[in-house]
Amino acid sequence: MEDVYIVMLVALFALAITDLVVGVSNDAINFLNSAIGSKAVSMRTILIVASLGVAVGAIFSSGLMEVARKGIFMPGEFYFEEIMIIFMAVMITDVLLLDFFNSLGLPTSTTVSIVFELLGAAVCIAAIKIYTQTDGDLTMLGGYINTAKATEIIAGILLAVLVAFVVGTVVQYISRLIFSFQYERKIKYVGSIFGGLSLTAILYFILIKGMSSVPFISEATQVYINTNTVTIVIIGLVFFTALSQFLMSVLKINILRTIIIIGTFALALAFAGNDLVNFIGVPIAAWQSFNLWHTAYEATGAIPSEFLMSGLSGSVPTPEILLVAAGGVMVATLWFSSKARSVVDTGINLARQGDGEERFEPNWLSRGIVRYSVMFGNAMTAVLPQGMKHRIERKFDKPTTHVRSKRMDAPAFDMVRASVNLVVASVLISIGTNFKLPLSTTYVTFMVAMGSSLADRAWDRESAVYRVAGVLNVIGGWFVTALVAFTAAAVFGAIIYFGGIIALVILILVALILVVRSAIIHSRKSRVERDKKKFNRSDIITINEITSETSENISNVIGGIKKMYSKTVDNLGYYDLGKLKKNYKKIEKLEADVDELKGNIFYFIKSLDEDSVEASKFYILTLDYLQIMVQSISFITRNSYNHVHNNHKNLKFNQIRDLKKVDDKMQILFDEIKETFDNHEFGNINGILNEKQQLLDYVSELIQKQITRIRTSESSPKNTKLYFGMLLETKDLISSTMGLLQLFQEFYIEARTTSY
Repeated sequence: MEDVYIVMLVALFALAITDLVVGVSNDAINFLNSAIGSKAVSMRTILIVASLGVAVGAIFSSGLMEVARKGIFMPGEFYFEEIMIIFMAVMITDVLLLDFFNSLGLPTSTTVSIVFELLGAAVCIAAIKIYTQTDGDLTMLGGYINTAKATEIIAGILLAVLVAFVVGTVVQYISRLIFSFQYERKIKYVGSIFGGLSLTAILYFILIKGMSSVPFISEATQVYINTNTVTIVIIGLVFFTALSQFLMSVLKINILRTIIIIGTFALALAFAGNDLVNFIGVPIAAWQSFNLWHTAYEATGAIPSEFLMSGLSGSVPTPEILLVAAGGVMVATLWFSSKARSVVDTGINLARQGDGEERFEPNWLSRGIVRYSVMFGNAMTAVLPQGMKHRIERKFDKPTTHVRSKRMDAPAFDMVRASVNLVVASVLISIGTNFKLPLSTTYVTFMVAMGSSLADRAWDRESAVYRVAGVLNVIGGWFVTALVAFTAAAVFGAIIYFGGIIALVILILVALILVVRSAIIHSRKSRVERDKKKFNRSDIITINEITSETSENISNVIGGIKKMYSKTVDNLGYYDLGKLKKNYKKIEKLEADVDELKGNIFYFIKSLDEDSVEASKFYILTLDYLQIMVQSISFITRNSYNHVHNNHKNLKFNQIRDLKKVDDKMQILFDEIKETFDNHEFGNINGILNEKQQLLDYVSELIQKQITRIRTSESSPKNTKLYFGMLLETKDLISSTMGLLQLFQEFYIEARTTSY
């Protein structure tokens, strides 16, 4: 009998390792986004600092199962068998839920997920017990579940979202008024005070939030810290102000960079020290449950279905070796998880200064919020004196580097905002902890970053609807987390309860398969995104870079058109609706790629050096040709799909044969062009241009041949429409391609002549 529960324990610890990976990937936004977004230090340094914070936090964690201590459910009301079902349902749900949010690149709360999973699984098992033992009197559910705690957590979520956003907005606005965007000059005069306040706030954060869970600090020391907090803060303020001045004046160290490094360490330490139990607390509690039952079983022969778990009502200590191992897994995840980078990218993307590619689409709510916010802002501005408005506007004047380019390595925001994000988040989390409020570090850090972005005017009229939509999506995801966690854990609990060990094995296998499948899909998606970033690079400033970049863009588009044209002709010949539908969907990616290039024209022109400005017209015309070419292949692909989708007659054998001959000639043309631009052998363009008329004449002959068929034997107007459409668009495609080659050749010759 005990063998079954040993297997369950092994499964729980295996799920815990997986949960650590997916959990850290999601919570990485808490302590990485400010440092990464500001590029205050290298990525390697950021990961080293964060790893140290995570390792120290994990080792010095109290190891107490926070959710059990808070009493989400009453362990004394459940038997050992039921407790193990609850824990299995919770861990399976947690792994799947966090992995799902990671795949979407959305930050969510590991604390909220684990709490509502425990709540959902416990409600399910309690309801089953009530229906089987008391004829369905659900009024007894309160004896099994602590509903007050769930209500407190929901209230904490709402409070954290609102307070963090408002405080982040106000503090950043004041900071920007003090420093402006030209903070390098102001930092000399007020940097020591800002450094003193910031470092003292982080010290307060570490003492209140971090050290409160360290078991090696005696109770007397903790009482002393709590009693003399004000004195410690005042001494810290004086000391850190003097230290900041010394670092700036004598050692010439950037105090903002120092604040960011220390703040990142502090948040990482607090995360590991407090949120670690969200990942390993349930397996540890299951282990403790097994020990309690096994001791009773050996002493009295108690069976799992009759042994109440009153012994779990207290705190559940975690062995230090498990904390060290868990910390190692968390550190490894920080370094190697691509999903962690995706979640961080979401926060940075929504907070970045200026325009760019927006991930989220606007909705009616985001449009309404922006519209009324603009009206409110205009009304507030109207009552301010003109002189004050002018002084405020000067504080928000950005240096030309903010709009001159959108280089890949440019910071998303400056170090002033990064420092504010870390300091404000630290203080709010400290205050919440001091008042015993169930704040989520994810919610606080994310909403502070969003508030500081708003105050910094990162959300302007060009991007506000997209950014607000993104924030609403993330916030909505937080509440969905609670709902899905509760429901899924309840469903899994019921499945395991009624399905037994077979259902449990199936659920574990399904969970592992889904996680592995998600990892594979995410890896493929990441490769596509890397290729896209390379494709959309806009930080080109010289003639050589323009030539190289344009060559790459042309080669990529030609390669996509080549494959799409050949597949469409082949699939149309076989009347294969399924493959034509795939082509129909893939063409959207090609259109999006070219559209993205056109969207970057503003930044391209801004980034050019003075000697390369004339290249702007060439770049714009090149993109125009590429767009026309893509429109032609889109017409061919979509019309072919619609023809087959509408069940019209297939093209006749002679028509398919002629189209295939055209395809063979087009493939040769595209291969020559692609090879020319891949190898930068631009001298071959002349030879390709000489083939232009021959190819156009051949298509014209096929058009004339079809006219003759209509006069003699053709009887299908739909076939004729499709066939003529494909030939005419092919003719346009050839003409656009040759026009593009002619344009590139002229630019290349002129560039070489100028350089000499």
